[in-house]
Amino acid sequence: MIEKRQFYINGQWVNPETAHDFDVIDPSTEDVVGVISLGGQADTDAAVAAAKAAFPSWSQTSKAERLELLEKLLEVYKARQADMAEAISLEMGAPQKLARNQQVGAGTWHLQGFINAFKDFEFDRPLGPQAPNERTVMEPIGVTALITPWNWPMNQIVLKAVPALASGCTMVLKPSEVAPLSGLLFAEMIHEAGFPAGVFNLVNGDGLGVGTQLSVHPDVDMVSFTGSSRAGIAISKAAADTLKRVSLELGGKGANIIFANAAEDAVTNGVARCMRNSGQSCNAPTRMLVERSRYAEALEQAAAAAEATKVGPASEEGNHIGPVVSQMQFDKIQALIEVGIKEDGATLIAGGLGRPEGLNRGFYVRPTIFADVDNTARINREEIFGPVMSIMPFDTEEEAIAIANDTPYGLTNYIQCGDQEQRQRVARQLRSGMVETNSVGFGMGSPFGGYKQSGNGREGGIFGLHEFMEIKAVSCWEDV
Repeated sequence: MIEKRQFYINGQWVNPETAHDFDVIDPSTEDVVGVISLGGQADTDAAVAAAKAAFPSWSQTSKAERLELLEKLLEVYKARQADMAEAISLEMGAPQKLARNQQVGAGTWHLQGFINAFKDFEFDRPLGPQAPNERTVMEPIGVTALITPWNWPMNQIVLKAVPALASGCTMVLKPSEVAPLSGLLFAEMIHEAGFPAGVFNLVNGDGLGVGTQLSVHPDVDMVSFTGSSRAGIAISKAAADTLKRVSLELGGKGANIIFANAAEDAVTNGVARCMRNSGQSCNAPTRMLVERSRYAEALEQAAAAAEATKVGPASEEGNHIGPVVSQMQFDKIQALIEVGIKEDGATLIAGGLGRPEGLNRGFYVRPTIFADVDNTARINREEIFGPVMSIMPFDTEEEAIAIANDTPYGLTNYIQCGDQEQRQRVARQLRSGMVETNSVGFGMGSPFGGYKQSGNGREGGIFGLHEFMEIKAVSCWEDV
């Protein structure tokens, strides 16, 4: 069992002022594998005070100094990738291969992307020929609160902490209490890389406690949050009284539009993409829309792909999916599968209620596919956040676009289409922050974020750097 960890405040590990134990559960076994302390108001205040005190000096460090530390952090991160993969696998159930290659790899990818963007970033620039002596200056916003989820822990911590560090901000990180081990390890990496005391601080806690305390704190200038839309609304309301900036990356209910001229493996790939990380991704393509001429074939292919998806412990090697993260998540998914069967009028063609055969302990969910789902059904309106996908037919391009956009979310949509002109035309009409086409992923530094209830910010590359900056206009920059 992992021993209780302290908080990282002002460059050192400190004992919490408010001791409240919280068990870390291995979702593969349901065993307690660690105990952390959840912070209270005194711990939050101490971390914010440390960040506030460090801001004047850190914000004035040179670009070269910050770049050197970021490159050192990347070096440390790469050296400890095996430790990070072990922590993520244990805390949230990612199988070994997924943990190493994608969960840990996302951190390396984004860190390198920010370094690349930062090297070319200009903190002051001329306004234009109409005012050649005026400068537009980019400055760090101040003390930031970073509240991150459990499903892709390093992806989200790096997407927030690294651009905040690069821009000259100081910060308090509150990782998910459900999966805190990776965040604690990241704090060790920050310390080893040599960042000054107080620049990066970490306090464990839950949303109602430390999360709310950070959101309302008068000395916090910005909250960057990734999680559910429900929690994002609560944070926005809590932060309103202090008028701090709130950047939100929230849920999704992505549509995967498969046209008749799509590649033969489009359906099989779509199922695999939905099931990845046990369906616990905000950008998962959970609604598959298939042109009617391919619909019957698609149902057969999707059912076969779901039934072929292996489920097993995170500790094992292989291409299987692991458990979902917690009993609460398992219960929510089971309840919505039952809604799909009993209330929504959908046809269950793969999976269903209960654990997969041979697994009677651990939070395992059967890869589940529903067919003939009306877009008004609950399973098509709510983010299930598990290995559950629905399929529905469409007849025209216009109908597909209308169905895809008929959702409160707008994070990522997908198009599978052999006609370039049609693909581009549809992509322009989809109301989402990202559109992935023909299974080609996004490049390093691409902006990540959504429309509508999927959030209001953009993370990654130069877009992520801008998130943590204020814009200042300065006239008469030079004597003339």
